[in-house]
Amino acid sequence: MKRNIKRFILLAVLMVPLTLVAQVKIATVDVQAIFELMPETKAANEVLDKLSQQYKTEYELMQQEFNSKYASYQSIAGNENIPATIRDRRVREIQDGNREIEAFLDKSQTALIEKKNELEKPIYDKINDAIKQVGDAGGYTYILDVSKTPLVYVGGGAIDLTPSVKKILGI
Repeated sequence: MKRNIKRFILLAVLMVPLTLVAQVKIATVDVQAIFELMPETKAANEVLDKLSQQYKTEYELMQQEFNSKYASYQSIAGNENIPATIRDRRVREIQDGNREIEAFLDKSQTALIEKKNELEKPIYDKINDAIKQVGDAGGYTYILDVSKTPLVYVGGGAIDLTPSVKKILGI
């Protein structure tokens, strides 16, 4: 009798991990593919393209001004009749213009990145909400993003929730 009880306890202890493993449900989703299909993504890209073009136009204007100042300096650089103070002032203008262009490029690139993050955040939030809905409805423990997670192997029987998430989002 004691031997049967010990076997039962041993069997019960061994079965607990197996029942825990059976409850884990894992699926995949391709967030990047969904993101690219979102209508909000197209609108965000249009805003970013317009802003980028504005920065490019301003950069080109600054570059033209710089080139003009440089050409003006080149015309007097070798002329001994022009006082050194005037030549020095022109050199400083060129150096200041170059620093101004570099600062503009840095600030515009930072501004573009910030705007991109600002525009993309609500889109990713919407996608994540849809993934959560699908996950909760299906009782999934983990949903892995195959577009970012370096998965070593995804078998043919893997559950891909990308179509379900697209359906919730209407895409």
